[in-house]
Amino acid sequence: MRDETIFSLDKLNEECGIFAVYGHPNAAQLTYYGLHALQHRGQESAGIVTTDGRFFRVHRGEGLVNEVFQNKTIAKLTGDVAIGHVRYAAGGSGLANAQPLVFNYVDGELAIATNGNLVNGSKLRRELEKTGSILQTSTDTEVIAHFIARSQKETLVERVKEALHYVVGAYALLILTNDELIVALDPHSLRPLSMGMLGDAYIFSSETCAFDTVGAEFLRDIEPGEMLVLNREGLQTTSFAQPERRSICSFEYIYFARPDSDISGINVHAARKRMGRRLFAEAPVEADVVTGVPDSSISAAIGFAETAGIPYELGLIKNRYVGRTFIQPTQELREQGVKMKLSAVRKVVEGKRVVMVDDSIVRGTTSRRIVNLLREAGAVEVHVRISSPPVNNPCFYGIDTADRDQLVAANHTVEEIRKLINADSLAFLSIEGMLEAIGRPSTEHNRGHCLACFNGEYPTAIEQEKVVEGNK
Repeated sequence: MRDETIFSLDKLNEECGIFAVYGHPNAAQLTYYGLHALQHRGQESAGIVTTDGRFFRVHRGEGLVNEVFQNKTIAKLTGDVAIGHVRYAAGGSGLANAQPLVFNYVDGELAIATNGNLVNGSKLRRELEKTGSILQTSTDTEVIAHFIARSQKETLVERVKEALHYVVGAYALLILTNDELIVALDPHSLRPLSMGMLGDAYIFSSETCAFDTVGAEFLRDIEPGEMLVLNREGLQTTSFAQPERRSICSFEYIYFARPDSDISGINVHAARKRMGRRLFAEAPVEADVVTGVPDSSISAAIGFAETAGIPYELGLIKNRYVGRTFIQPTQELREQGVKMKLSAVRKVVEGKRVVMVDDSIVRGTTSRRIVNLLREAGAVEVHVRISSPPVNNPCFYGIDTADRDQLVAANHTVEEIRKLINADSLAFLSIEGMLEAIGRPSTEHNRGHCLACFNGEYPTAIEQEKVVEGNK
């Protein structure tokens, strides 16, 4: 069972994070630390595959990185090349779906790890099964591996290029053999992926915060449609597809990425503070104290408070020691669960008009519970400010979004949502305000962002069955 605490039920959840090392004697140890830095992107499973040029060594498991790997485990993962993965299961869970996935094919062993989701994955899966393929997992990663194995091209690079011509969607991709490491990013750059260096070793990560953890120097972001091939001859850069309109997921800045990461050259913490400042400019309110819902909303709350001239206080405290699988067998205990995960600081909010800043509202149930927490702690008014636009549409690119009929903003006005969450006032940041606050160049369409969950403008074609699922 996935984490049934308040945040998993009413928050967007990232699909996963990937990390790779090429050319370092302690590749497994570096990958372990890199995955630790990316733990926020997935908590269901973790895995590392290494190679010394002759053999693969593999360890995968369910749970957090420090639960899956011990010192003795890392010591067995020898080799100077490694790829790693942390996963949040939007689809099937279980050890079989833990990545990297490892396959035997005509030229030997192949390991593959991805971050993202294919919008035509179900269609491709059916095509494979109709022609005799037996798939062992429910992941799109396995679908890509099957198309690589089926290719009749001579080299692995050519096979990967051919396979990626079949797929549509969001993916940051790592492919490892005993001879080479291949890194690729989808033509729209929907998922983040960066390259760094540690001495002579190349490092690849979903977020730049992992470079700081392992002591690597950031070099650059991987470009849309770009493929990098690393082998004993060095690093070669090529393209597997014509770059499309860049469409970085907006929620990397709003919620997913760590505040100390830079996404496309923009620091996440600074962007969130600017969103908070813009939020006050668009929806000012008279209040006594501002608080943010920990952890991803704190930066925006600070920006809101600084611009408003209202004190920022830790009015809400997160309990970091609640288990990931807290059992809630009854509705009464589910309601109590919010108090185990989050506490209101009575001495901060009692008798005060409180502004509660959060990054998003998905179903609205969590927002209502937190507002009620603040009221129970003595807040006389609770004004809710959301540092993103209303989420009106499901995501098909690797974010675990509710069906459209479960998205509160898709079915209610802002005033109706305000009543549902028991707030004195409610306001969302506008799309224009969000884009300006993040600060990417205005020369690109939508400033290079995917806005599909806000305005329904998907950067790729969406399989009809997926659209139907999202609107049922």
